[in-house]
Amino acid sequence: MKVSVSTISIAELDVDLLFVPITVEELEAGLTDLSEAFGSAIERARSDIRGDGSHATVLYPEEGTAKRIVLVGLGQSADVTLEKLRLAASKAASVSYEFKAETVGIAIPSLSINGDDTAQALVEGFVLGSYRFTRYRTGLVTGEAAQRLVIQTTDHDKQVRRGADRGRIVAEAVCTARDLVNLSPDEKTPTLFSKAIEKSGKKHGYEVSIWDKALIEEEGMTGLLAVNRGSQEPPTFSVLEWHPENSRNSRPVILVGKGVVFDTGGLSLKPTKDSMDSMKSDMAGAASVVGTMEAIAKLDLPLYVVGLIPATDNRPGENAYVPGDVVKMHSGKTVEVLNTDAEGRMILADALSYASSFYPEIVIDVATLTGAAVVALGDFIAAVMTNDEKGSEDRLADIILAGSESGDRVHPLPMFDEYNEQIKSTIADLKNVGGRGAGSITAAKFLEHFVDYPWIHVDIAGPSFLAQGRGYSQAGGTGFGVRLLTRFLQNLSEKKR
Repeated sequence: MKVSVSTISIAELDVDLLFVPITVEELEAGLTDLSEAFGSAIERARSDIRGDGSHATVLYPEEGTAKRIVLVGLGQSADVTLEKLRLAASKAASVSYEFKAETVGIAIPSLSINGDDTAQALVEGFVLGSYRFTRYRTGLVTGEAAQRLVIQTTDHDKQVRRGADRGRIVAEAVCTARDLVNLSPDEKTPTLFSKAIEKSGKKHGYEVSIWDKALIEEEGMTGLLAVNRGSQEPPTFSVLEWHPENSRNSRPVILVGKGVVFDTGGLSLKPTKDSMDSMKSDMAGAASVVGTMEAIAKLDLPLYVVGLIPATDNRPGENAYVPGDVVKMHSGKTVEVLNTDAEGRMILADALSYASSFYPEIVIDVATLTGAAVVALGDFIAAVMTNDEKGSEDRLADIILAGSESGDRVHPLPMFDEYNEQIKSTIADLKNVGGRGAGSITAAKFLEHFVDYPWIHVDIAGPSFLAQGRGYSQAGGTGFGVRLLTRFLQNLSEKKR
């Protein structure tokens, strides 16, 4: 989608559909400016506008050049947030899709939020709300996404342009992650997934190195190899690198994404309904790392960032690892496997151990790790945890802020040492499951044993994949994590000025 900014008057903006967000104060004041621009249709539509943003009012103006106008209430101006702007813009996207509008305009509302952030939120909401995954549709697809989006503003032109460009870049990166998650499993074996990552790197300008099984064996990533034993497809390990000349950090920020391309549970087989049937999404953490690398490269972010993606499927093949196996991991620690469906932490542990070789400034892993996170927080929000290293409170505050600003919200869970008792093994250093209670925390405590640097763990099992669409996300992959990580990195970059 082409996105541009125009300072032409709202009455002269020639588009198929013009979206105008309305605050309660503007509604109560009579919308006189809009009436002057578009005629009496505005006044007639006033009673149809709901101030809470739950409804879009479509009207056909007698005057002005826009063919249709969509009015959406934002509520009280003091209560308007970036997320409310995204959700309002997604309504405009739905209407534009329905009417097959090729060109859409969005008028920047007068708010206390700066034009930069307002424009970014509106563009993100519209582009994400326009997303449809139609790769496997053979029949007639109803509606079409807009080809051109114009942000209309009367001042702060440079700020608005900057925000609109950033919104487009970030939203397109989210759509990349959504596409990867939504792909049929037979189209994203570890090898095919790694090729997609290579293609992304060449297109967007970051470096990619793919390890085959021989290199993985040479490095001693036995957790990844154990999970892969039941598969007919070999594993891969992808190293993604963005290292611009003007980097503000000498030690990299490392992003680790869980890349289980399909998870049957292995010999600890999952039930199909509401479980295995959505496990093509078990690589959503890896997809979010790919999307983030695309975003920071296109934004030319002055940070040294490395992405690590261990990839395999988890199947009950004839040589599959079994409950009772003891695996000596990449770090040298031994793990007693008591549930083969706790495979994500096995492959992440090797990647986190390998990350030490970069002497990282901070490492963030993103993973669809536990159903317990869904039980605790539902599908609106991700769980976040960190190790008790120096600066842990600041790290949590930074990732929570990035979640609030980006719309990919996270909530912290505790990491008390007492939880280590649940993952003690009687025959090895650790066991790979901690029992029914506090499953998200014990999974994080397991991973903590493989890090020796500042580290943040984000469990995205809930919000990464939706059974039913909501807001600006259709059913399926949401791309959760891309906006969170990108915003975190942007904020970190600003701190280093």
